[in-house]
Amino acid sequence: MTSTPLQDSTSTPASAATPPVAKRVPLERTHHGDTFVDNYEWLRDKESAEVVAHLKAENAYQEAVTAHQEPLREAIFQEIKGRTQETDLSVPHRKDGWWYFSRSVEGKEYGIQCRVRAADTGDRIADWTPPAVEPGVDIPGEEVLLDGNVEAEGKPFFSIGGTAVTVDGTLYAYAVDNSGDERFTLRIKDLRTGELLPDVLENIFYGVTFSPDGTRIFYTVVDESWRPYQVKAHVLGTDVSEDTVIYQEDDPAMWLGFELSADRRHLVLGIGCSEYSETRLLRFDDPAQQVTTVISRDERVLYEAEPFLLDGEEKVLLTHNRGAINSMVSLADPAELAKPLADQAWQTVVEHSDDVRVNGAGVTSTHLIVSIRKDTIERVQVLGLAGLGTPVQQEPVEPAFDEELYTAGVGGSDYEAPVIRLGYTSYFTPSRIYDFVLPTAEQPAGELLLRKESPVLGGYDGSDYIASREWATAADGTRIPLSVLRHKSIKQDSTAAGLVYGYGSYEMSMDPGFGIARLSLLDRGVVFVIAHIRGGGELGRHWYEDGKKLTKKNTFTDFIAATDWLAGSGWVDPARIAALGGSAGGLLMGAIANMAPEKYAAVVAQVPFVDPLTSILDPDLPLSALEWEEWGNPITDPEAYAYMKSYSPYENVREVAYPRIAAVTSFNDTRVLYVEPAKWVQELRNRTTGSEPILMKIEMDGGHGGASGRYVQWRERAWDYAFIADSLGATELLPGAGLK
Repeated sequence: MTSTPLQDSTSTPASAATPPVAKRVPLERTHHGDTFVDNYEWLRDKESAEVVAHLKAENAYQEAVTAHQEPLREAIFQEIKGRTQETDLSVPHRKDGWWYFSRSVEGKEYGIQCRVRAADTGDRIADWTPPAVEPGVDIPGEEVLLDGNVEAEGKPFFSIGGTAVTVDGTLYAYAVDNSGDERFTLRIKDLRTGELLPDVLENIFYGVTFSPDGTRIFYTVVDESWRPYQVKAHVLGTDVSEDTVIYQEDDPAMWLGFELSADRRHLVLGIGCSEYSETRLLRFDDPAQQVTTVISRDERVLYEAEPFLLDGEEKVLLTHNRGAINSMVSLADPAELAKPLADQAWQTVVEHSDDVRVNGAGVTSTHLIVSIRKDTIERVQVLGLAGLGTPVQQEPVEPAFDEELYTAGVGGSDYEAPVIRLGYTSYFTPSRIYDFVLPTAEQPAGELLLRKESPVLGGYDGSDYIASREWATAADGTRIPLSVLRHKSIKQDSTAAGLVYGYGSYEMSMDPGFGIARLSLLDRGVVFVIAHIRGGGELGRHWYEDGKKLTKKNTFTDFIAATDWLAGSGWVDPARIAALGGSAGGLLMGAIANMAPEKYAAVVAQVPFVDPLTSILDPDLPLSALEWEEWGNPITDPEAYAYMKSYSPYENVREVAYPRIAAVTSFNDTRVLYVEPAKWVQELRNRTTGSEPILMKIEMDGGHGGASGRYVQWRERAWDYAFIADSLGATELLPGAGLK
């Protein structure tokens, strides 16, 4: 709809279903000889009462416009709830002498973290077989480590950013965020007494771990731009002011993280961006506590390193892209790593392939575990450590599954375990947890042991739905893989509704996975297409590189090609297609809305990155400098600036009839600030020549992932899906579909 006349106030009464109109405060931004006038940058001041009032007016407006969708939202929420086993538990995983697991309880928002003692009988497979646990039934000796419902009581938001247990099992550390800004407070509980230690660490980032001896805890701190830049160590019982900086990363374009090596002899520091990296190691038994570099970032190699002992000798496992765009796995002696890179001799473990992307590798005490991607599908391979990197190296063994489109990944493994935990899912197979017994001479193929398939209630039958792999053709001839999901009763008569979903950034792959909420759309006759567009990682590193920086527009045109495929497929009415994407996929939504608004009946952009140029031009904004490797650096590069300006959704809104649009965001999001959709929505209303409503829904207590609490999150998903279904005229269940 066309905006109402300019007003000095921030909003008009929402009771009349009139969109709030933000005042214009022109601000010039000049770079590389180009000046852009931004009328709405003032909305960035989240401390301003005027800004908060405007955002609340936006919520009031969307509530008025979508009030008629409330029964549909409630129906979808009840469907999600009715298919979910609310009192449930995870499969216990063993760590040292304990089995750890979490419980959920009907009516409660958050999980309850528990444990029970493990037995050591000498039968290794039996000792690594998880105990039989039942929903709602305590195990004798079960201990509650953390009840999220108790912790969250009276708080507007609750999220856990990391937990850790000492090797001896006596101390439990947990980090909590109560605002959604991803800064956490760490506390430590003595599990022998249930008492909290006096040690409290404020404003830390994701990830915590104890040293093997339990005397120190390691954590990460972010800088002013919300970038993790310090790994620190806190000695239990000392003042926080005495905490030691293990490592500080000063390059604003590099991300810092850490983990323990598999054998827990090293602290492994990972420093990197999307194009190159650096690993530094702290060996716990080193009296000098020196941090050493594996391969310098100056070599511009993208790699991960895992130190371990092979037949008692120190080795480093390298997953790297040195002469291997899709990455490979090599083995190196520490003495070799001390030489100039060109002089180093590494042993090849997994060769490079143009058809197989190596995602990562790790070790247990007996086996190498490799994660690969082939034909868009993520798979796991294992091979024994005996003869690793030599001509007598064993052949890899891959657990076999019987579906075409699935995802299999390592869900955790203990260094000494005879099994690895695998997660498995497909579009219509609920999440399964397997233990894969590692191959031995007696059992060379290994063995898959199903530990659990997540129950789906309400009469769910996976055979009611169909998933197929289709291909769209981009303008440059590139074939774009699509995953097409539909209810089996849909006929190919060009009458159904359709939804195209995409992301296409950061080499992230949209892997097959089960989703209860998605069934509510399929049951209403919506054909759901997941477009595996360039910028993602589905078809290897080239697929990513062909959708970033100065080829970023391939992401957008691929998505439009996927839409054209759907429109011409015979499944849907071309006038009944919607688009959905979030975060960087929200930028995608803004771009395709500008480029091809006529192809969509509705667009839902979740926490959308729709003002990327403004954000990335300011290195002081959260995470901006880290984005240069993805989009280019418009501060120093005029070509990158011009290219980004040519697709930035906010700066390319034009006078056309835009479809119905909903921008869904959170006030405390630190990754994509609420101001981006707030500005975008105003400009869309100014320019559109059509009559469709343009809405912003803002969660005032949420972060980048929305609100906390599972019931609240279900309602948020129900809002998005009801908006889409209503926009497409797909509000009624198909005959025989829905909860049984």
